[in-house]
Amino acid sequence: MIEFKLPDVGEGIHEGEIGKWLIKEGEWVACDQPIVEVQTDKVNAELTAPTAGVVRKLMFAEGAGVRVGEVLFILEAEGRIPAIEAGKAEQAASVAAVVNAPSPSPAAALPLSVAASPPASVGLPAGRVRAAPYVRQLARQLNVDIEQVKGSGAAGRITEEDVRRYASGDTTKEAEGADLPRINTAAPPAREKSEGVVRPRGAAPASDCIEERLPLRGIRLKIAERLVKAVTTIPHVTQVDELEADALQALRERLRPLAAERQVKLTYLPFFIKAIVIALKEFPFFNASLDDETKEIVLKRYYHIGIATDTPDGLIVPVIRDADRKTVFELAEEIGQLSERAREGKLKLEEITGGTFTISNVGPIGSLLATPIINHPEAAILALHKMEPRMVVRNGEGVIRLMMNMALSFDHRLIDGAEAIRFTNRIKRLLEQPDLLWAEMV
Repeated sequence: MIEFKLPDVGEGIHEGEIGKWLIKEGEWVACDQPIVEVQTDKVNAELTAPTAGVVRKLMFAEGAGVRVGEVLFILEAEGRIPAIEAGKAEQAASVAAVVNAPSPSPAAALPLSVAASPPASVGLPAGRVRAAPYVRQLARQLNVDIEQVKGSGAAGRITEEDVRRYASGDTTKEAEGADLPRINTAAPPAREKSEGVVRPRGAAPASDCIEERLPLRGIRLKIAERLVKAVTTIPHVTQVDELEADALQALRERLRPLAAERQVKLTYLPFFIKAIVIALKEFPFFNASLDDETKEIVLKRYYHIGIATDTPDGLIVPVIRDADRKTVFELAEEIGQLSERAREGKLKLEEITGGTFTISNVGPIGSLLATPIINHPEAAILALHKMEPRMVVRNGEGVIRLMMNMALSFDHRLIDGAEAIRFTNRIKRLLEQPDLLWAEMV
C-alpha cells in the first residue's frame, strides 16, 4: 500500500484545501494520472498518482482542510512498488511514502466496479485543529487558546470570526454542519389574502425572500484571508492622478505591426511595466517590504511585477520576474501566456510568488476609479483605469485628449504622501513622453 501525503512545496505553505477529487474509491488509475486538486493561498496544485494501481481510500472530503504531511489517499500499487524519493523538489507534486500496511479490509477488497463516495475527513491527532496561519496569529494576539475554539468553517476549520467570538466570550454558535450550504427548504408558511395580495400570515405586504448560503472556501476563502490581513496590517493611503495617453497610443499603434509579426498581442501594459520599473529604481521604498518581526525595511534590488488577473476562480496575481531585463515585446508575450494559464488554473507556484510590486489593470473592464488593496507584504500597488476622451485645458484652451486615471495605494509606514506624488509624477512623465522610455531603459 502507498500512503500519498500532501507534499511540502515550500514558500511557507503549510496547509491546503481539497478542491476536487478527480477519481473515486475502487477506481484503477494510471501512473501520473491526476488524482486530486488541492487549493492553497498561493496556488492550485493538481496532484498525480505516483504509480499505477487501485485507489483504496480517500482520506478527506471535498472542501476539507489538510496539512502538509497528512495522508490524502491510499493507493494499492499494481505489481512492484517503485522507489519514491520524497525529498526531491521536482517530485514534490506527486511525492508519496511507501509503508508496510496490514491486509486490506473487506471494504477495501470490493470489485473495481464498486466505487464508494469520498468519506468525511478523518480526525486530526490530538492537540491539532484546522486553522489558517493568519487565524492562528490572530488567536495569539487575542490570547486565545485555539485548541479550545470550535470551528464553524469547512470540515471544522476555525475562522477569524470563531476566534473573535471566543475572545469576546460568545461561544453559543454551533459549528455543526456549518460547512454545508444552507438553503431554505422548509414548507412555506400559511398564506392569507388581503386586498388581492397573497402573503405569509402575519408578515408585512412584501414578496417572498429566499436565502441561499454557500460555504466560503477555496480560492475565494484564501483571497478573503489575504485581503483582511493586508488591510488590518498595512495603513493604506491612496493617491490619485490622471494621465494623458495620446502619445502612448500613437507609439503603440506604430509598434503593433511589428508585434503582430512576432505573433504577440501588444497592449498598453508592457509600457506601464517599463515606466514603473524605471520609477522603482529611483524610488526604492516602493519596491520594498516591512519585516514586522525584525522591524527592518527590506529594499529589493530585483523587479518582479505582479499582474492582478481576473479569472473564473477569483483574483490571481501572476508575477513577471526580472521585468527590468525584458523588452516590451517580451513582456507582452509573457503577459499573454501568464494570463491564459491563470484563467485555466495552470499556473505554477513560482509564477505567483515573489512579487515586489503589483499592477491592477482594470481599465479594459471599464473602471473610472478605485482604491486598490496592497498585495501584502509589498509596499504599494498601482491601479490603471479606463482610457477615454475628455475635455481638458491646454495652453488656456479646451481640447479633447485621451485621458486615464491612476490610483496608487501605498504603505504609509514606509512611504510619505509627497514621495508617492513624486513617484506617480515620474511614471506619468515617462508615459506622456514615451520617447523617454527608450532613453532611460537599462
